[in-house]
Amino acid sequence: TQGKTPGRHKHRAFSEVARQHEAMQNTGCPLHQDQIGPLIDLLLDPQGISYDDLIHGKQAWQQIRNQYFEACTAPAFTHYFWTVRTIHGPIFKLAEIAAEIPPARVYHAISTGYAGFLGTMLHRLHQRPFFITEHGIYTKEREIDLAQVSWIPEEEKFLDTGIDARMSYLRELWMRFFHTLGRMAYGSANPIISLYGGNRERQIKDGAPSGQTKVIPNGINLTTLSALRRPHDADIPPVLGLIGRIVPIKDIKTFIRALRIICNQQPETQGWLVGPEEEDPEYVHECKMLVQNLGLTNNVKFLGFQKLEDILPKLGLMVLTSISEGQPLVVLEGFAAGIPVVTTDVGSCRELVEGGKLEDRQLGTAGRVVPIANPGETAAACLDLISDPKVWYQAQKTAIARVEKFYNETQLFERYHHIYTDILAQSSAELSTPYLEPASRGDR
Repeated sequence: TQGKTPGRHKHRAFSEVARQHEAMQNTGCPLHQDQIGPLIDLLLDPQGISYDDLIHGKQAWQQIRNQYFEACTAPAFTHYFWTVRTIHGPIFKLAEIAAEIPPARVYHAISTGYAGFLGTMLHRLHQRPFFITEHGIYTKEREIDLAQVSWIPEEEKFLDTGIDARMSYLRELWMRFFHTLGRMAYGSANPIISLYGGNRERQIKDGAPSGQTKVIPNGINLTTLSALRRPHDADIPPVLGLIGRIVPIKDIKTFIRALRIICNQQPETQGWLVGPEEEDPEYVHECKMLVQNLGLTNNVKFLGFQKLEDILPKLGLMVLTSISEGQPLVVLEGFAAGIPVVTTDVGSCRELVEGGKLEDRQLGTAGRVVPIANPGETAAACLDLISDPKVWYQAQKTAIARVEKFYNETQLFERYHHIYTDILAQSSAELSTPYLEPASRGDR
């Protein structure tokens, strides 16, 4: 037995962990406090389970070993063992952090994942309200990342290739872990806020209680950005701008290939890539090589990070070729500056371009929506807008009207003010409540 905790108590703790793991296998179903609470208590209790138990404890070793032989399809136990340890390590660190954070009247996380789990622990520890705002769906974004990373060990399956390929057990293990963190946060938070209806539906599918979900769209500072609009009689610059990180999820290569098609008809057209390049240098190199191979060196510029007020007045069109988005703020910022958009049909992009409710749809379209990974249709949509000033200015008019009516910053602040006011009114907790210092994990 490790530390000062009696073996019998430790055995009960590990038995409870095993029981909770079993109870959480039904993915997609909401988790309730009677399921979440006992597991959180074990992490926060100085006599519960510690990181030292995970690393050195015989019971942890036995439990990992049993789970491997019962469920794991990965060929190497060492890969499974280290994956389990790597996955769970941050959880114990978060428990240490939670024990040091003083009580607040409300806790607000901006994602599920580790941030949401910390909020879940603080909610349990201090019995104070907790709510979540998700701009993108964290679990969905982790799914995309985990499907692409190369650091997860893969078993060799020579017959599993292309569309017949199956995801490895260890990759699935990581995904289930983040899904479980999300379900635990959803089971503790109220309200659970998303940016648009599609994300709200995804939250419910992932285990959020529908009655606790709420939609609050992004809001834009119109005063600053509206000053960047060009006069109605001004020429439309033949400049297409993609503002965002140079990473695979933004599908920069489709933008580059679309530009090759556009330049075949309008050689003066330029494509500006505006955003940081540090996150994935290898992908950035591939994009720059593609520019060279397609003969676009004089047409495509990699500008790195730039101030919006310096870039937006120089663009004729905003382009988004992402394979995943929530409610991209950059589209709304472009609208506020009077720039139409061509975007892929992801997240709430169709709603931003074509409108959501009837009153919104009646405003018209603020650009074009195209399929994912389709350079041909992306190019055609761009040419449709930049080649016809009448079409472009009508899209600009719609973009401005939509962002001013449905996505202004004042509305955003008012909605969150109401939420905070309601939560604080319902909470009987005050910062002056006597606070008992939690026992240090070093005292185990």
